[in-house]
Amino acid sequence: MRSEQEMMSMLIGFAENDSRIRLVTLEGSRTNKHIPRDPFQDFDISYFVTDMNSFKENDDWLHIFGKRAMMQKPEAMELFPPELGNWFSYIILFEDGNKLDLTLIPMDEVQSYFAQSDGLVKVLLDKDTLVTTEIVATDRNYWIQKPTARQFDDCCNEFWNVSTYVVKGLARNEILFAIDHLNGIARPNLLRMMTWQIGSERGYTFSVGKNYKFINHYLPKKDWEALLSTFAQHGCQEMWQSLFTCYELFRKYAKTVAGNLEYVYPDYDEAVTRYTASIYSSLK
Repeated sequence: MRSEQEMMSMLIGFAENDSRIRLVTLEGSRTNKHIPRDPFQDFDISYFVTDMNSFKENDDWLHIFGKRAMMQKPEAMELFPPELGNWFSYIILFEDGNKLDLTLIPMDEVQSYFAQSDGLVKVLLDKDTLVTTEIVATDRNYWIQKPTARQFDDCCNEFWNVSTYVVKGLARNEILFAIDHLNGIARPNLLRMMTWQIGSERGYTFSVGKNYKFINHYLPKKDWEALLSTFAQHGCQEMWQSLFTCYELFRKYAKTVAGNLEYVYPDYDEAVTRYTASIYSSLK
């Protein structure tokens, strides 16, 4: 596998020698000083170009970056509608294992790019001195946010309301329906509440990472293992247990947040829990 230095030298060198590319930036985890380096990090690179069509007309110019194992061009796909507007991206896995997410951006969108940046951006090359203020990469936009009382109640409401759909799916033996609601809505709100509890006790000056990937660093071992157990969904009985464990964890963390922030924990927890228990008992 080519080293980070080799990859960066190649990507910047190509831009230096191509007059169509005027500005190059790096985004994502490789700009974040709080993320440990590893070989699985993508190279998230943006080229700001004067002539988009000359790049898009064929892919031959990409060969210089190395042999590709696979490439995706999201903005050229029909099944998945494009989301980047006038931008055009290439997601490339090279045979040596390196991963490149390369985005072409028209020159007239430089200002909007920086205006909508999430903060994790570093300027690598600026041929025309377009960036006149210092850009310092920061993950501040991903720090835990203190919830308002309304946000706290909304999270509780969404968790307990969607849980009834999980119950309905299990009662009907529609396990994919139940899994979708637990995985897609209920558990993400549990993770949100856990993060709020962490912030309420440790401060709101850090991130637990994309997809909550570092949350285990802040949870008691017992709770972390309980959370992992909720992903056991091989059958309806396992799903019921996962749901019950989610109930216990949500109740514990939400009540702690309510106590720390002097918010009111809703009483519909008891009503939904009784409803769930009655349905579960009727199936035995």
